[in-house]
Amino acid sequence: MTILTERLRLDPLRIEDADELFGVLDDERLHEFTGGRPATLAELRTHYTRLLVGSPKTDEVWFNWIVRRRSDSQPVGTVQATLRDGRRSALLAWVIGVEWQRQGFASEAALGLVQWLRAAGVSDFAAHVHPEHAASEAVARNVGLEPTDWEIGGERVWRSP
Repeated sequence: MTILTERLRLDPLRIEDADELFGVLDDERLHEFTGGRPATLAELRTHYTRLLVGSPKTDEVWFNWIVRRRSDSQPVGTVQATLRDGRRSALLAWVIGVEWQRQGFASEAALGLVQWLRAAGVSDFAAHVHPEHAASEAVARNVGLEPTDWEIGGERVWRSP
């Protein structure tokens, strides 16, 4: 289920994508709002293995994509959707490597994901965004989400109207 946008190709994530994504994600600045540190290559492979096994919750389905530029297949980040409520609602997440930020890739990838999910019958969308992360707030707005008064783990919940 590859998703194409004007400039990007979202390919289903594979364990071996960790090798290419390691260099994209190995940057402390990506953790400014979420905390933690960049994963080692071994940790990234283990994490992707867990993602591909799928959610341990029977009412939840995980979808994960590597985001690549169509022009040269350069990986620039990832997007994911956690489907719940009989696949009617999706919790969205995105990360774009620092080198590729400020080019609209996060918004383009997230919008392509939302369009694909809508076509698959998903009608309710949400994302958790740190209240000081203006770039991610812009991505949430660009895909039609609005901020709510709810917070989960220090992040504001954004929802589709």
